[in-house]
Amino acid sequence: MTTLDKLLGIRYPIILAPMFLISNTRMIIAALQSGITAAFPALNYRTDEELRAAIRAIRQASDKPFGVNLIVNQSNLKYKSQLKTLLELKIDFIITSLGSPQEVIEQCKPLGIKVFCDVVDLKYAKKVEAMGADALIAVNNRAGGHAGSISPYELVTLLKNNCSIPIISAGGVATGKDLKQVLDWGAAGASIGTIFIACEESDITPEYKQAMIDYGEKDIVMTTKLSGSPLTVINTPYVQQLGTKANLLELILNSNKTLKKYAKMLIAFRGMKAVEKAAFGATYKTVWCAGPAIEHVKRVQPIADIINTVTRQFDEVSNAAPNVPPR
Repeated sequence: MTTLDKLLGIRYPIILAPMFLISNTRMIIAALQSGITAAFPALNYRTDEELRAAIRAIRQASDKPFGVNLIVNQSNLKYKSQLKTLLELKIDFIITSLGSPQEVIEQCKPLGIKVFCDVVDLKYAKKVEAMGADALIAVNNRAGGHAGSISPYELVTLLKNNCSIPIISAGGVATGKDLKQVLDWGAAGASIGTIFIACEESDITPEYKQAMIDYGEKDIVMTTKLSGSPLTVINTPYVQQLGTKANLLELILNSNKTLKKYAKMLIAFRGMKAVEKAAFGATYKTVWCAGPAIEHVKRVQPIADIINTVTRQFDEVSNAAPNVPPR
């Protein structure tokens, strides 16, 4: 099996997951310097020049491979221009989300740019594999942000038994033991996000970071009100007041063939703005994204320390006697 570390030439099979509004150049650089890879959402940068500047800054600081997450559906009005820039700068890999990656794959292949595709089930995984994807990001029901509906074990084994390209498990990995577990199931690596939200390098508010410490797994709920797709958030008093289900008007718009495209764009834009306000300006109306791995966040730390803890644990369990993988 080709693991992620062998695929990319890094020390450990870990991606610091792309996190909307949270990922920044300092986080990416710290990850690369600690023996893993990382990716950031293209939408974290408002202009093409800012996107280019971010890529240049990372490359000046490290020669290790990193990637960019690209939303490939119609809610991303910048998709075409962002793809053009990533192709021109020959980014190491692109992670596609929320749409068909066919155009991305076709344009990346001749340039040697790898394409990893977010998938939540076997049907879509088979589609992107047939298109020529280089790996699958298996987004399970313990992922932070946009989550799937299948458990980590079930999704990894389902894809492993039916697909022939590497599988990167996304969701629920917070420790070295967790990482070893998904590899034992047949994954090539893991995409890890939540445990890095409260890192020293992130630019989110102190209140958001403190919430990561104060709340636990039991406080994570799924909402469809922000982006139109299931999104995991901390169940703050405001989220409780807001509710997590789409209202009647949103349901009508989403079910109308003519209006559906525009409704999704509107809901996504509105949701992005709500999350942005919460991340960078603490008010009563806060919507903070996180996954169940929030349970493992106990303090604000440098990214290097978080990675060192996970990789040390991974080395320890890898050198111990093998265990039978639990189901």
